[in-house]
Amino acid sequence: MKSLSGRAVLRTSAVAAVALAGGLLVAPPANAAAPVTSAPAVTTVTLTAQQAAAARPRNGRILYDRISGGLGQLKIKNGTSRDGVVALVKGRKKAISIYVRAKSSATIRDVRDGTYTIYFTTGTRYSVSKGRFTRGASYQRFNNRLRFTTTSRTRTIWTITLNPVKGGTARTSHVNPKDFPA
Repeated sequence: MKSLSGRAVLRTSAVAAVALAGGLLVAPPANAAAPVTSAPAVTTVTLTAQQAAAARPRNGRILYDRISGGLGQLKIKNGTSRDGVVALVKGRKKAISIYVRAKSSATIRDVRDGTYTIYFTTGTRYSVSKGRFTRGASYQRFNNRLRFTTTSRTRTIWTITLNPVKGGTARTSHVNPKDFPA
């Protein structure tokens, strides 16, 4: 379905204004019946690139948070060409999740002490309401859990990457989408 660009609408308006000024269009008499049109009303909604980008979560947006208040940090580097969501799970409950755009980095700055399993998903067209990517999604988890501890002199800062890194030691496993902590 084609839509009118802003330029075409301006030309149509300009032509109508010229026609009115020249006396070519005449209003019907007050007691005349309104003209009958047979064309149905059509509403077209077209998202611009700017509107579509606005629907995509910003980089570093916390999507879910039940653990803030700690001093631990998790730095995430997404070197892939697809956006990602990283979720920390403590025990069997999701603790926090963050959106990390493609070729970007983000940090969770307030992780409470504890041991977490790290899950991540990458894909395109993220649905905030569904908590999932709607196109090309892959689901994984890191095999090793991360432990965060804070003392009077130290705090834990972990850095993970969502893409393979030469010399990297972290291993991941594929996860059934139904088992991903949405």
